[in-house]
Amino acid sequence: MPIDAAGVLGAAPRVREIAWDHKDVQLYHLGIGAGRPATDPGELRYTLESRLHVLPSFATVAGGGAPGVIRTLSVPGVDVDLAHVLHGGQRLRLHRPVPVRGRAAAAARVVAAYDKGTAAVLVLRTEVTDADGPLWTDEAEVYVRGEGGWGGERGPSGRPSPPPAEPADHVAERVLREDQALLYRLSGDWNPLHADPEFAARAGFERPVLHGLCTYGATLKTVVDTLLDGDVTRVRSYRTRFAGVVYPGETLRVRMWRPAGTERAGAERYGARSGGAREAGEAAEVRVAVSAVERDDAPVLADTVVRYG
Repeated sequence: MPIDAAGVLGAAPRVREIAWDHKDVQLYHLGIGAGRPATDPGELRYTLESRLHVLPSFATVAGGGAPGVIRTLSVPGVDVDLAHVLHGGQRLRLHRPVPVRGRAAAAARVVAAYDKGTAAVLVLRTEVTDADGPLWTDEAEVYVRGEGGWGGERGPSGRPSPPPAEPADHVAERVLREDQALLYRLSGDWNPLHADPEFAARAGFERPVLHGLCTYGATLKTVVDTLLDGDVTRVRSYRTRFAGVVYPGETLRVRMWRPAGTERAGAERYGARSGGAREAGEAAEVRVAVSAVERDDAPVLADTVVRYG
């Protein structure tokens, strides 16, 4: 059997050392669309080293190397065709703000294997820790067509939920560059699907598609800039399901539903006085839906939630 569920779940964590600095952070920010307008003070927080703040979704590329979806395929017990693999979802939980430069250990293992009958779903969890303790926990949900049927647990539903029926509290549009995928792939995901027209055609697409994690990062930046005054340290966690493709050059429509009574006062915060630890309080959530404007608002991200303090 191509997927040995017992072997996958029983495999020891794979640990690798990762390191990054301001150049990696700046390249990532440019790759998700930061820097327009180039002299805007809000954009300089993402592009100028003397003012640099790290958008938490940078965690998905920190240290370079293959993305989580590809790393999942190298786990003992997994022997599948990359052409049958889809990135189903992504979850990120922050323990502390991501520093501009750092060195850490990233321990990755598959923590769940679900049998959907006609497909398998694997969840790769990566725990990242530096000398001061846990930094972040990242999970990639990997959907493998044709690899179910071993009689395992079915797991949670993979069907995206519809967005709220009421009008969004905030709507923002972000125009992607024609070369957005070419920029983003410099942060480590070299899949030719995002650059080579012939490869994309063989995969069934009219042209190269944007990385899902690029849309993931661009969406978080939009939420942070729109609702959190650009304060990246307020993000606690971020999750999404990938519901459709995005093509470079398209416009993302980001709709945000913000619960009542979620102002900054009283919410948990990362504080310098507590050495970066969280102070007591409750975090708030914003629900997000993302669509492609030029294709009649075709959904591209669903079940998206940002928790913040």
